[in-house]
Amino acid sequence: MNPKHPVYIVSKGRWQSRLTAKALEDMNVPYYIAVEPQEYSEYAAVIEPSKILTLPFSNHGEGPTRARNWCWEHSIKSGASWHWVMDDNMAGFVRMNNNQRIPVRTGSIFRAAEDFCERYENVAMSGFEYRFLAGGARRKKPPYRLNTRIYSCLLIKNDIPYRWEGRYNEDTDLSLRILKDGLCTVLFQAFLCNKAATQTVSGGNSAEFYDQEGTLPKSQMLVDKHPDVARLATRYGRDHHHVDYSPFKKNALVKKQGVNIPVGNNEYGMTLEETND
Repeated sequence: MNPKHPVYIVSKGRWQSRLTAKALEDMNVPYYIAVEPQEYSEYAAVIEPSKILTLPFSNHGEGPTRARNWCWEHSIKSGASWHWVMDDNMAGFVRMNNNQRIPVRTGSIFRAAEDFCERYENVAMSGFEYRFLAGGARRKKPPYRLNTRIYSCLLIKNDIPYRWEGRYNEDTDLSLRILKDGLCTVLFQAFLCNKAATQTVSGGNSAEFYDQEGTLPKSQMLVDKHPDVARLATRYGRDHHHVDYSPFKKNALVKKQGVNIPVGNNEYGMTLEETND
């Protein structure tokens, strides 16, 4: 099974590594990759041109926000009700089961995530946890977490009244705006993305501004925009931010009328409502 909603990769300066594109191709998952016009020929030399979308802007220095919004509008024009948007530095996807991280070879995890989210009226966005944050004897986790940040591999409902904003930390900012309005986010921990650590792959935002500016400006911008829940912190040896998501615990899932929630293994061989330890 493959996702029923369109999948977009936003990429800049990474036609050689193209980690996410390679991973999706290995899984036979259809996708589009959105690139800036000056890099089209480099990407077209290594990716089927029919998969490439050429953005109408370049070298604007504002990070991936414009490209993500462009993909959002592209998906709406295609008639889609949801869309996936992914960073370009993920080297595969994983199913977490019985505390084992098992590489997946098909698109079933995307389809399962879509089906889960579409059972509820008020899920606005979901995504996959990072592989390096899951697993280990003391890291047993439930199959999903409600009402927290969604990073890098996102499934977004198209009709929500938001768009990407800001130069930095746009993932966290969008998550917080959604949650502050009482909607829900779902971070799947049964499904994981094997994302490269920040600033370890050349190109992308590393080349745009992190290499020169470091991470303090992006953390400060988030704190300035959401001072009620965000503060500055030092994590992983660099300036970072800490967000308190506890005020959003009250945001409860609202099941769609007439939808039945599976109680045993479904067609994917899993039941997300059950714990996964």
